[in-house]
Amino acid sequence: MNARVFRDAYGVPHLNAGDPLALAYLQGRNAAQDRAWQVELHRRRFLGTCAEFLGPEAVPWDMFARQARLADTARRCFESLDDDTREWIEAYVAGVNHAMPIGALRAPEFAQTGLTPQEWEPWAPLGVWLSIHILFAGFPTKLWRTHVARHLGDEAIDLFSSEGPHTAGSNGWLIPGSHTATGQAIIAGDPHRYIESPGVYQQIQLTCPEYDVLGLAVPGVPGIAHFGHTGTVAWAITNAMSDYQDLYAEQLRRTGSTVEALGPDGWKPATRHTEVVEVAGADPIEIEVIETERGPVIIDNAEQTVSLRYPPRVTGRLGFEVMPRLLQATTVADLDSALEDWVEPVNVVLAADTSGGLLHRTAGLVPTRDHVNRLRVVPAWEPGHQWQGWHESMPRATVDGPAVMANARELAAPLGVEFAAPHRSRRIRELLAERSDWSVEDMPSIHTDTFLGSAGSVLGLLEGLVELSPEALALRTELLGWDRHMDAASTTASSFAAVRKALVSRLVDHFGVLEGDAGCPELFLPWVDTLTHVSYALENLLATDLLPEVNLSWLAREALEEVAARKPRPPWGETHQLSPLHELRFPVFAPGEEPIDLGLSGDHHCVMSTSSLPGLTDVCIRGSAARYAFDLADRAASGWSVPLGASGVLGDPHHHDQLPLWLRGRLAPVLGELHRVETSFEQVIDGFGAVRIVEAHPDRDLDLIHTWVAAERAQFWGMGHLSRDEIAGIYRFLDSVPTHHVYLVYLDDVPMALLQTYDPQADPVGAAYDVQAGDLGLHFLIAPGEARPNFTGNLLAVLGGFVFAHLGHPRVVVDPDVRNDRAIDRFHRQGFTPGPEVKITLPDGTVKDAQLAFLTRAHYLAAAAR
Repeated sequence: MNARVFRDAYGVPHLNAGDPLALAYLQGRNAAQDRAWQVELHRRRFLGTCAEFLGPEAVPWDMFARQARLADTARRCFESLDDDTREWIEAYVAGVNHAMPIGALRAPEFAQTGLTPQEWEPWAPLGVWLSIHILFAGFPTKLWRTHVARHLGDEAIDLFSSEGPHTAGSNGWLIPGSHTATGQAIIAGDPHRYIESPGVYQQIQLTCPEYDVLGLAVPGVPGIAHFGHTGTVAWAITNAMSDYQDLYAEQLRRTGSTVEALGPDGWKPATRHTEVVEVAGADPIEIEVIETERGPVIIDNAEQTVSLRYPPRVTGRLGFEVMPRLLQATTVADLDSALEDWVEPVNVVLAADTSGGLLHRTAGLVPTRDHVNRLRVVPAWEPGHQWQGWHESMPRATVDGPAVMANARELAAPLGVEFAAPHRSRRIRELLAERSDWSVEDMPSIHTDTFLGSAGSVLGLLEGLVELSPEALALRTELLGWDRHMDAASTTASSFAAVRKALVSRLVDHFGVLEGDAGCPELFLPWVDTLTHVSYALENLLATDLLPEVNLSWLAREALEEVAARKPRPPWGETHQLSPLHELRFPVFAPGEEPIDLGLSGDHHCVMSTSSLPGLTDVCIRGSAARYAFDLADRAASGWSVPLGASGVLGDPHHHDQLPLWLRGRLAPVLGELHRVETSFEQVIDGFGAVRIVEAHPDRDLDLIHTWVAAERAQFWGMGHLSRDEIAGIYRFLDSVPTHHVYLVYLDDVPMALLQTYDPQADPVGAAYDVQAGDLGLHFLIAPGEARPNFTGNLLAVLGGFVFAHLGHPRVVVDPDVRNDRAIDRFHRQGFTPGPEVKITLPDGTVKDAQLAFLTRAHYLAAAAR
């Protein structure tokens, strides 16, 4: 199978390669080309070096990443992997490193911040995964509960239970063949996260002889982990809402440069070192990095010292060995077996295969320990809070009808404390029960359902109000007659949201004792914000008997009167607008581009979960990070969409071309019409002609290539002794790998030269010098013909434009034979800087004495400008 990149009408990459390692390289290269800013930002996040280019606002995260030892944990987990998995990850990283300088040229964020791409560490994908999911289990919520108990007493620790206000809520459902029109299963849903620009998920297809999988990848991480379809088996996940991270209150004592921590068995040594966080536009900050027997200390101030214990840090495992096995799965049994080794995050999984296999289980690593550990910060020095082991048998369920996962307190109940409110889960079940002939074309009707199951708690409170003004009475009548659908065009939905917001703001005033930072670093302040907790715990607060001093009816009457006294409310979608998050606050639309209306239907507890902060703003920053519908009867009938698009580059045609689909809840076909991405370049030189560079095809162009490389003038190519079939085999191999490319160079449509480019990381040349990220190796052969003035110089000038301006590589390396004086002289006259003479061991075992030479983009562009 040849190494090829195809794209559909939405720019979604479909990657083909000859083996899994070549495919991993190609995926890494694609991630760097399409999402350079995003993946490099993720890398800098786990390293804790974002403040270097983002400035002071990134310091809180950098301090946490350093103190939580994210980079060191990623390295440990990488080193504990088996050789095959490490090699697979390294191939992906090699692809990222080769293309990152190219992608950085396209992404305007690099120029704006002055960020220079760096070479990725082999374990970088593990660090990316860890930094994305380290807050997934919501351990900062334990800081809030501890804060509540301190001020309101232990009996109030569950008062603000909102079933997970800060964790990602997602929907997923499996419809078995007994309930579909085709007799085969359907898996559909939508993961809910912060809507970021670019998005956290990348639609992709990965094809090699060993497997053919399409799904949603995480840029910066190889494979397809969470949502995939192999043709015979499909799977999807939601966050299990499991509690698998603990916080320990620590007591430290210092003697000189040493630190000890008090545990159940007395004082024990803790590790300590200092690191410096560089900050753009400000002084560097020295931080202390301490780790006790429990884990890294992530809070150390005058009010508290707290350490974090999390499974990858304890075990040295992140579960990456599972990812290649997911790609190779052909049945539910294969998936089930692979998921036994899954670590983090802890998920609920739904899967189905074409043979009728069905799966509904949890997967991940959850420690067994005292129940109090799940609720709050626990004292490290008291016995009974140590981890005792791991849940040996993760919960699973038999699938005997439509199965739903929506983060609710169901299958994963033994593993967690707070779960999502049951409204989405109940509503999806109600909808699925309405018929038994579902098809993938019907899935958007579920994705976009806007019924608000939680509206009853507020409406019930309004129903009993008395002594209302005529305006408030009219508004209450309107609300009580409302169908409870949060549709973008509905003014009643907008009025409901306004009443809810006014009620929350009044209720917050009764919890002034909780205002403040709770002794937390800035990073964790959103988790200890009273307004946020009251907003999301509103249902519980309206139903509890722990607030006898609060006159809820009076507050509700005030809220209703306030909204009724205002001018008529606009439609819900006018204030409930999508606002994607970007580190530099880039807009969605490029300058000069006509914007589209970003008004949204839905609300936090709708199936179409588009979340805002009900007590603060209607603006939506969390919603479906992707939507999918996988058909086991016909994979090509499956559909998907993402909030923006396939490209992370502002101004690219595919930056947000899926946005209209996503706003309406529509799906694009997963296998639309594909076109091969071929590289070509043309430049006209006055007095010389039109030079065109196009990809060669080994079979179509074999006669020409054979004639040139076998000629006597091509003696330094070393192919003169090879047969036509042997040369064909070499060029078919080069066509099959993503690291090497062969081009024909035409002058006025006449073939004049052969150009071969390669990634030195994947070539014997790479063993002879220190390869830099983005380096491109060149071999160049001019065809026989009559001599023309400056013929070679003109061709080389065009090649410079091709590799530097068009492809975007920062540096070129050539390796002519030391005896090839003409080539060495020509490269020197073109501005190449001589490198060392080296010995290069070729694949056939012969040794080539080569003269290396280098040309940088900066040098080429400066010379071209003269």
